[in-house]
Amino acid sequence: MTTATVNPTSPTSIGFQSITPAKLAEQMRSGAKSIPLIDVRTPVEFAEVHIDGALNMPLDQLDCSTISGPVYVVCKSGGRSSKACSQLVQAGVCEVVTVAGGVDAWVAAGLPVKRDASVMSLERQVRIAAGLLVLIGLVLGFWVSPWVYLLSAFVGAGLIFAGMTNFCGMGLLLAKMPWNKFQTGTCCSR
Repeated sequence: MTTATVNPTSPTSIGFQSITPAKLAEQMRSGAKSIPLIDVRTPVEFAEVHIDGALNMPLDQLDCSTISGPVYVVCKSGGRSSKACSQLVQAGVCEVVTVAGGVDAWVAAGLPVKRDASVMSLERQVRIAAGLLVLIGLVLGFWVSPWVYLLSAFVGAGLIFAGMTNFCGMGLLLAKMPWNKFQTGTCCSR
């Protein structure tokens, strides 16, 4: 996957810049720029793995009025950070930079992260929940009524939809469950 890196002094046509993980890590190591890094993923995603020093502000809770530029924004792979950057630019924040490829690209580049092994990823929770619902649909469809097979079909259709659109309703629902609630707004949420 290739991503364009824009010179931080010249905004893109969408109003914000992009930086590669390697370039950001270099800037962070050198201490030349001490710019806040905001991670807009859910608290459970953040707790699972995050860039050291990042501040967790989930996209659905992002309050642009509390942020002044310059600022770097990161998410899992770049989609949510681009949305957050657009919101920040529209709110008048100057010097907004998205981290190209997100935390996935950061990890793939072999850059250091903080991990919490006790946190079960949302992706894993979705797999468990989907598998359980399909199994329940099959068992109850056999023992109770063939109409219950529709539960398995519904889950299968939801997984296909999630794969095609990169939108997972079950993941969003699971992210709101009590066991996935973490304190946000700190670099070491938990």
